[in-house]
Amino acid sequence: MRLRGSNKWRFLGSQILVFVWSASAAFADAAPPFSPTNIFAPASTPAKAIFGLSLFVLAVTGVIFLVVFSLLLYSVVKFRKRKSDDGREPPQVYGSNQVELAWTIIPILIVVALFMATARVIASVQKAARPDNAIEVVAIGHQFWWEYRYPALGVVTANELHVPVSNDDHPAPTFIKLLSADTDHSFWVPRLAGKTDLIPNHPNSMWIDPHEPGIYLGQCAQYCGTQHAKMLLRVYVQQRAEFDGWIQQQRQPATVSNAVSQGQRIFETTACINCHTVAGTVANGHFGPDLTHLMSRDTIAAGAAMNTPENLQQWITNPDAIKPGSLMPAMQLSDQDLNALTAYLETLR
Repeated sequence: MRLRGSNKWRFLGSQILVFVWSASAAFADAAPPFSPTNIFAPASTPAKAIFGLSLFVLAVTGVIFLVVFSLLLYSVVKFRKRKSDDGREPPQVYGSNQVELAWTIIPILIVVALFMATARVIASVQKAARPDNAIEVVAIGHQFWWEYRYPALGVVTANELHVPVSNDDHPAPTFIKLLSADTDHSFWVPRLAGKTDLIPNHPNSMWIDPHEPGIYLGQCAQYCGTQHAKMLLRVYVQQRAEFDGWIQQQRQPATVSNAVSQGQRIFETTACINCHTVAGTVANGHFGPDLTHLMSRDTIAAGAAMNTPENLQQWITNPDAIKPGSLMPAMQLSDQDLNALTAYLETLR
């Protein structure tokens, strides 16, 4: 079928509308409103400020696109070649002060508006007041896991950050100091705040104040080595009473029964203690995650696997099977020692 004249352009316009509608529907299916990583569902003040700025920039650039596309489409239709054309060029314009002023002043005004809006959001996020009840956390990026320290609360944990929920009546923001133990990393939980880099020997900071309890997922957003893609973030936003209970539980030293003393002996006489800490024992390593309350975490290997006895055994035996390129060495243990060590680790709650 051949389309001619205005029918061709009406057909093209209808196809564009169908494409836009299909793309919008596919995007809506792919990013549900309550997805833990959906940037279009902010759940914290910094994320909401960034989301509002994004909508403003999208609106401005959308208007620019529509104007330019409309002018281009008009030119294509209005000045297309016709059979009646005699082959001569149309009258040429070699200069227009009005046109030159328009395409100079209008872009300048647009850039100034975008700059002012961006500067206002950056200032509001970076200069936020810190109330007395704010939670302070030091997040340290390692290859390839996260260490979290709560200096005022005496808690050290790994990979799973716990913070209290905040509301307008009783704001409880969490201020996070970002450090790197080795190379560049980047802390990004899309629904809670913009991404902020961790740079060696250059402390950085950010803050969040989640308004809804739940689990929020994130990712190291700066390439940091072979397992960058599996350096995942999990933020647990809890009601204040639940958060306080978690803090009290994390403060307790590890307790071990006589039934698993063999596993503790294996742990303390192998290379495990060179990298890991277990409070209340001789293990005091700092190269790997603190294991004092290992089994209180839902995941291991920075979110790469669920924290189950089977995955824990595989992680000890062959870390590369879960996280290729991991810096944790494979422990060469007999089946009996492996079972005893796993039994001991399962008591670390």
